[in-house]
Amino acid sequence: MIQIDLAQALPHRAPMLLLDAASVEADVAYGKKRIRPEEFFLQGHFPGDPLVPGVILCEILAQSACALLSSRMNPGLLPFLAGLDGVRFRQPVRPGDLLETEVRIIKNKGSFYWATGKGFVAGKLCLQADFSFVLTSK
Repeated sequence: MIQIDLAQALPHRAPMLLLDAASVEADVAYGKKRIRPEEFFLQGHFPGDPLVPGVILCEILAQSACALLSSRMNPGLLPFLAGLDGVRFRQPVRPGDLLETEVRIIKNKGSFYWATGKGFVAGKLCLQADFSFVLTSK
């Protein structure tokens, strides 16, 4: 398993660099994100009962895919999320949870890539999605 240097592999920066860690083994990326109570996306979502917004969960999956694509990205290229399909939220993700992702690239054609991903908390499936990316110049 290869540990990924997130600052080098992803173009995202705080507060939108959401992954805490990522690793790649064969054609699968594994990501980790500890949900801290002070996360910007929990402010007001929802007072007294905070949970991670679905769009943030999708972004965490997408950043995991970026870790997998990092070896294919030349300098000057950026990954742009092109589409989301089949998104399903199975369990809420809350402060204190450790979200673990598993993402695979399932197809590519030129600069377009299609991926499938899942997110788990304590071994329970919380979300799954299929999504696509395009690698494009800045």
